Amino acid sequence: MRQVRILEKAAEEAIEAVAWYEQQRPGLGLEFGRVVRGAFDLLGQEIVPLATMPGTAGTREVKRLTLKRFPYDIVVRVSPEEITVIAVAHQSRRPGYWRNRIQPRYLSS
Repeated sequence: MRQVRILEKAAEEAIEAVAWYEQQRPGLGLEFGRVVRGAFDLLGQEIVPLATMPGTAGTREVKRLTLKRFPYDIVVRVSPEEITVIAVAHQSRRPGYWRNRIQPRYLSS
């Protein structure tokens, strides 16, 4: 099993989405939070298939786990040592905004 590391920016995105969903309907934000935490757990157990990202991101071992109930992807970079959560990204807002996070200087922090 590889260690799962969550970048601070990705954690912030998840928290912001929880707050937004909770504002839309009480309890929905908590459900989103449970789904995201569950996805992180599945990543650590390495029991779910990850889809390769299109384009150059895919050549850098960037993959995604698509959430079923919510329009979000958990974007990760897979290395032999760990799985790094790069973003909790909405599927249709600001596509590719997280790409600068796959740079080695960003991942080493």
